[in-house]
Amino acid sequence: MKTMWVLGLSAVLACGGPQSRDMAPGPATNAVSTPGAACLALASAAHPTQPNQPDKVNVKHVLIKWSGAKNPVPTATRTREEACLRALAARDALRGGTDFDSVVTTYSDEPGAASRNGSLGAVERKTLVPAFADAAFELAPGEFSDIVETDFGFHVIMRTQ
Repeated sequence: MKTMWVLGLSAVLACGGPQSRDMAPGPATNAVSTPGAACLALASAAHPTQPNQPDKVNVKHVLIKWSGAKNPVPTATRTREEACLRALAARDALRGGTDFDSVVTTYSDEPGAASRNGSLGAVERKTLVPAFADAAFELAPGEFSDIVETDFGFHVIMRTQ
């Protein structure tokens, strides 16, 4: 069963959804032995800065916390791998056609996220942590990212404008 899970996760990681921008998995993804390790490899993928990016983008995000993340919420008792897998489930729900606002309500650990549908509004690159900024600024409007890890947890980001 474990082998089937890993093969299934590998297939999910390799296949792109119609609205997401998939990041090519690095060599570490091919050598992982657990679904959690595969998820962590995906979440730490590099997002190089692209030329001709706007000064600001409007974004929404889903934030999945884990017990060791910065500014943890009391309910985030999950491990880093468990948080990554929960973020993967959120991303897969989006790929399956679930509305972003519904995914925020169901999955996000960020206080107040549901009431604002995960919106961060218009943001500048310099105000964001690098991994989040790199992923957010490479998206086209209406597109959502793969899983992105920051010190705050795991994110799925959607550019709205």
